[in-house]
Amino acid sequence: MTALLVILLIVHALSALFWAGTTLTLARMGAAGAGLLQFARPQAGAAAVTILAGIGLWGVAHRGPPSGGEWVLSIGALCALAAAGLQHGMAWRAARRAPADPGAGAAFARGQRLAAVLLSLAMIAMVTFRYA
Repeated sequence: MTALLVILLIVHALSALFWAGTTLTLARMGAAGAGLLQFARPQAGAAAVTILAGIGLWGVAHRGPPSGGEWVLSIGALCALAAAGLQHGMAWRAARRAPADPGAGAAFARGQRLAAVLLSLAMIAMVTFRYA
């Protein structure tokens, strides 16, 4: 059980780091980051791995009635899910139509910026849940 917990935690943390890191970088670059649309697929993969590993962690580590920290983690998880939804709906769709649509870079940047805010909240929840 402990080995599974450690593996899930490592996978969750590393994929979340890549997902949040690329999101924050692309959000900062704005429409100038339109040349970096090749990050859309790896970002989507990292988001999926992060979410699946988070579900696995929840199933392994959290049993019984929820504590204050688990409520904080729940809010962080909802923020991460919302970020993935925003990125799918705005940024990654724009990345697919980028070669044909000159306005796709701006839509991609907008989606990344909104997701960056939500992922920042999710990261804050992951770091502070022990203190709730």
